Amino acid sequence: MERPEPELIRQSWRAVSRSPLEHGTILFARLFDLEPNLLPLFQYNGRQFSSPEDCLSSPEFLDHIRKVMLVIDTAVTNVEDLSALEEYLAGLGRKHRAVGVQLSSFSTVGESLLYMLEKCLGAAFTPATRAAWSQLYGAVVQAMSRGWDGE
Repeated sequence: MERPEPELIRQSWRAVSRSPLEHGTILFARLFDLEPNLLPLFQYNGRQFSSPEDCLSSPEFLDHIRKVMLVIDTAVTNVEDLSALEEYLAGLGRKHRAVGVQLSSFSTVGESLLYMLEKCLGAAFTPATRAAWSQLYGAVVQAMSRGWDGE
């Protein structure tokens, strides 16, 4: 796999990372629009959320959004050496698998990420920037997918 264009990634992430919670919320709102059956996977203290809005406003879920944005931030920081994150990402994959997430759902997460970037960056989200993010996200999911491989 080709390495994503580091400068395009860093530059575009700079705008997003100024308000991670706001942009992370856009990402997850889009995810629940595209794949509503993911909502029941998010339960805290045995409580099911009645709606995506209910979920997106809960303190526990906001914490999850912060963590996800931090993972993306870590990938951006290590964009030129993602292999350094292999073990970390495989571990993250195992955690997701353990709570019942299907690997296939990560393609919807990728679509939601691109949607959020486009909303945030507008015209600055060029085809080249989109391609760079698709590559980066693909590499991250590839590393995470090791968490679904046989134990």
